Amino acid sequence: MGIGVKTFWTFNIFGVEVWITETIVNTWIIMLGLIALAIFARIKLRSFKEIPEGIQNFIEAAVDIFDGLAKSNLGEKLSYISPLFFSVFAFILSSALFSVFGLRAPTADFTTTFALAMLSFLMMLIMGFKHKKGKYLKSFFEPYPIFFPLNLIGELSKPISLSFRLFGNMLSGTIILTLYYALTPIFVQIGIPALLHAVFDVIFGALQTYIFVVVSLMFVKNAAD
Repeated sequence: MGIGVKTFWTFNIFGVEVWITETIVNTWIIMLGLIALAIFARIKLRSFKEIPEGIQNFIEAAVDIFDGLAKSNLGEKLSYISPLFFSVFAFILSSALFSVFGLRAPTADFTTTFALAMLSFLMMLIMGFKHKKGKYLKSFFEPYPIFFPLNLIGELSKPISLSFRLFGNMLSGTIILTLYYALTPIFVQIGIPALLHAVFDVIFGALQTYIFVVVSLMFVKNAAD
């Protein structure tokens, strides 16, 4: 694990330089892990039981908890988009948890957090125009047309603040852990790093995942109401 993002391979495609970075490779690894987990869950749920037990009980609990979280923030009207944000939740949380095994979290790269924030922003625009139609566009000019620049800046600041909050918190944990490994002798790198990983990767990672998703859901609901 390091502070900087490594570039593993560079390709030139029709005069355009394409970089395969550490962030991209780690994202692929996390995606493969989540796909494998989804396939495993699908196979296990083939033998569905009325009274859940084992892996079925865990899967149903996870889905029910997130479904309740999404409905409390989105409301019944927008609850149909909760699976999309469940995917975002799973990816961000996995990024934090995978760093326990030495992988640099993709969310410690601003390109990843900005892409995730733009997804939330696009959903906000789509839901706003779908449910409020012209009223959503009109809201940019309220209470008077002269406020349009301020309202526009306020909307554009939402994905920026979302992306920087997640990026800053995840990068800070990466920096602290990297400095600890670089500046301490080998005999104090047994045991103590496990505590640091538990705090920065597991606890802070779960907290930042929750904040990112909940704030995104609130932005979408406010745009659609």
